[in-house]
Amino acid sequence: MEIGISIALILASLLMILLVLLHKGKGGGLSDMFGGGFSSNFGGSSVVERNLDRLTVITGTIWFVCIIALGLLMRP
Repeated sequence: MEIGISIALILASLLMILLVLLHKGKGGGLSDMFGGGFSSNFGGSSVVERNLDRLTVITGTIWFVCIIALGLLMRP
């Protein structure tokens, strides 16, 4: 049981890294604080971006559940 959850945790972690790296940068760095990097998206998110967001949230939820399950299984 613990081995299966550990494997699911590793897979979810790798998928989460990949999904986060696929996201488009939204700015908000130090250069934006001082007036640099002036850009905005008036069109909103595309369908692909919304689906990527949903997949990232689902993967994050699976990752969180795996962490909690392993914590409960490994406690004394």
